[in-house]
Amino acid sequence: MKCPHCGEIDTKVLDTRVSKDTEIRRRRECLDCNGRFTTVETVLVSYPYILKKDARREAYDPHKLRRGIQLACMKRNISLPEIERVVSVISQKVLSLGEKEISAQIIGHLVMEQLKDIDDVAYVRFASVYKTFKDVKEFVETLEQPTKEIYN
Repeated sequence: MKCPHCGEIDTKVLDTRVSKDTEIRRRRECLDCNGRFTTVETVLVSYPYILKKDARREAYDPHKLRRGIQLACMKRNISLPEIERVVSVISQKVLSLGEKEISAQIIGHLVMEQLKDIDDVAYVRFASVYKTFKDVKEFVETLEQPTKEIYN
């Protein structure tokens, strides 16, 4: 690691802290000028592409997922940390599939699976937007069915 004070390459690590799941902070000291500085290391995660219903491909975006879940949970007693947990669980499941491309339908089922355990109203809101229903009967039938694990 290059010292920001003198440009010397030789440094030593004084302290290492894991601050997030994918971030490591290291306190370093230059062996030449004794200057101290902090570096941050992050893991670069490669998410798969999402195949949309209209055959478009787009990069997996946890921020977009979070916005959709927040909309479904609007005015419900669901905390932001709980929403973050759901996004994290879904993101980990998406990564664990090990695929380069996955269907948007799989993401939708993962979200519905998580929301059904948390809040029925949020689940119904998400399902009503995510699914395209022909009539009320089909909507009720879908809500009464248990969610399927189609990603296995």
